[in-house]
Amino acid sequence: MTDILLLILSLIMILASAEIFTNGVEVFGKKLSLSQAVVGSILAAVGTALPETVLPFVAILFHGGDAGRDIGVGAILGAPFMLATLAFLFVGISVIVGFIRKNRKFELRVEISSLKRDLVFFIIMYGAAISVPHLVHGGRGIMATSLVAGYLIYAYLTFRGESEGIVHTDELYFGKLLGRIRRSPDETVQIYDAGIPLALFQVFFSLVLMVAGAHVFVSGLESLSRTWGMNPLLFSLLVAPIATELPEKFNSINWTLKGRDTLAIGNITGAMVFQSTFPVSLGLLFTSWTISGLALLSAVLALASALVLLVDISVRKKLSPATIMLGGVFYLLYALAIVYS
Repeated sequence: MTDILLLILSLIMILASAEIFTNGVEVFGKKLSLSQAVVGSILAAVGTALPETVLPFVAILFHGGDAGRDIGVGAILGAPFMLATLAFLFVGISVIVGFIRKNRKFELRVEISSLKRDLVFFIIMYGAAISVPHLVHGGRGIMATSLVAGYLIYAYLTFRGESEGIVHTDELYFGKLLGRIRRSPDETVQIYDAGIPLALFQVFFSLVLMVAGAHVFVSGLESLSRTWGMNPLLFSLLVAPIATELPEKFNSINWTLKGRDTLAIGNITGAMVFQSTFPVSLGLLFTSWTISGLALLSAVLALASALVLLVDISVRKKLSPATIMLGGVFYLLYALAIVYS
């Protein structure tokens, strides 16, 4: 019971810090007049991907041992899988809900060029990370370096690419808090705007909170997997990514219901690109990176789901809500494979 309570507490810390971080980077992007592609695919995506990134980092480097490495690898592989399956499914469901409520049409208005860039980079880099180390002897170090370089190229192209400006964003949370603190009893709440410095402070504060939460989460996850007699790799592959992917899902659902489809989809596909580079590089350098069985299946299904979307937008020049909901089919296939095994 203690482990479960600590797991819940650490999860709340991780999700709260991710929300605070995302709010900070969105305000930061707004103040710098960055585009939707940059804010959605890079700033928001990286912000909400940090819980999954911090989790394997803490598990592999600080906890060590076979269980720690298994949890780390499970979190690394599970993140792209959950994004490419459940996250897309929830966006499709959100479109249906918005359509039923007559808040939007049954369609997705996305920037095709930005989406295609995200999917192409993900398929190439994640596919190479899974296959090259098995085919080339001693290729893990080279592959890890190539992934980091690939993400830097991706970020450069995203910043340089054509995209509309960000429409609006929520007020900075710390600005609201300071406004409440500074107001007198007879005044209404004012937003305290300290500009970029306050936004950066909020970002760094959330990072500290996130690392602390991830440390407690890994400890509880490892303890529970042993108590229940489960394989730490499979346990973390299923539980950790679902928990830590909540920021992407909630943000994307909220944006979809508001009709901000480019931000909603970019938040997911941008996170997929990020998760296929830096966390995978960590796994390549500090674990045996022996991917097989159900772990390999999760990677293959994630790539297949992304490929379906890429084919759809390449042929039809638009993205259908029905197509992204196919991600649920790939997740179902994986769930059936686990039950069968």
